[in-house]
Amino acid sequence: MKKIAVLGGGITGITTAYALLRRGFHVTVYESRRYAAMEASYANGAQISASNTEVWNSLPTVAKGLKWIFRKDAPLLVNPKPSWHKLSWFGEFLAAIPNYADNTSKTTRMAIAAREHLYSWAEAENIDFDLKHQGILHVYRTKAEFDTAAKVSKLLAAGGLARQAVTPEEMHSLEPALKGKFYGGYYTPSDSTGDIHKYTQGLALACQRLGGKIYYQQEVKTIKANTQQVQVVTADCTDATEEHRYDQIVICAGTASKQLAASLGDRLNIYPVKGYSITLPLNDETNRQAAPNVSLLDEATKLVASRLGDSRLRIAGTAEYNGYNQDIRADRIQPLVNWVESCFPEVSTEEIIPWAGLRPMMPDMLPRVMQGKCPSVFYNTGHGHLGWTLAAVTAEMVSDLIEQALA
Repeated sequence: MKKIAVLGGGITGITTAYALLRRGFHVTVYESRRYAAMEASYANGAQISASNTEVWNSLPTVAKGLKWIFRKDAPLLVNPKPSWHKLSWFGEFLAAIPNYADNTSKTTRMAIAAREHLYSWAEAENIDFDLKHQGILHVYRTKAEFDTAAKVSKLLAAGGLARQAVTPEEMHSLEPALKGKFYGGYYTPSDSTGDIHKYTQGLALACQRLGGKIYYQQEVKTIKANTQQVQVVTADCTDATEEHRYDQIVICAGTASKQLAASLGDRLNIYPVKGYSITLPLNDETNRQAAPNVSLLDEATKLVASRLGDSRLRIAGTAEYNGYNQDIRADRIQPLVNWVESCFPEVSTEEIIPWAGLRPMMPDMLPRVMQGKCPSVFYNTGHGHLGWTLAAVTAEMVSDLIEQALA
């Protein structure tokens, strides 16, 4: 069988490696960090959420973004300093608005297919990742928000997802710990949550059991490709370089995919959209009882909450367009803390673990699963905030492309 290199050891790269190994390919993964899943796959919102597949390309989203532009604590924050990358990205974002409905339904279909692979792989490899099948509850504070959600539900239904409207009383029955005044909600019982970091690390071990090789702390210096083979030069933590040759390569390198693609003559207009999270340890029974069990998404704040096992609560969200800056800003973390104190006032916020990661976002919100200009190069990247939700199906999709190319 052919030898294939996968660049990237996050959720997308590891699921891609696993899908290829299951088909009999010889697979080698190169990851720049010391372990798998240490960047965008480390501490996300934990939702495996077909119900959150509405793409952002809409005029209401643009209007909200303009309203929020001068608020440092806003759910969406754009650094006004211009750059060609940012301007071109937003130009293509606006150009994709006419495809909003179709792209939303398309993403929903992918999400439904992805979770079946995700679950079956975890079962086959005995991966414990705090999977919780208790659905996701979207909550709305105003009638306008709720009415907009009804329109979104029609697009999700066109993609095959059923979710149900619930009253404030039904919301309280689903999640008794939730405090606050809400107009209504939508509940998706088929959605779930789980720890992306634990899953990815577990699947990486499975890849190695299947004969795959994973090399950590390997920075890709150069890639050269022709119709016959791919040459990859990597450097380890001592800057010692080594040359490797493969039949095909799959680039799953998150925000680094843009530069790698450019070196191969391909254009991927990925922008790094920063998201934040906090993890709260639930150290005693009082905190465990006060924390939610059903995963939530609050439309007004664009924040999600997910219970990870008995002893952790994850709050995540926001979108920050600020280039490749990975700083964890206190003024962006504080709204997450405030939300917990408002919605779950009995949960202690004395101890929090903050995190920020860069999501690889395409302007139309769709991942890029494709063959490059050179027939030995493939891409599986650009999943944005839905890497956890979509990675398993795009891994199968890129594996299909490679098999078709070799047929």
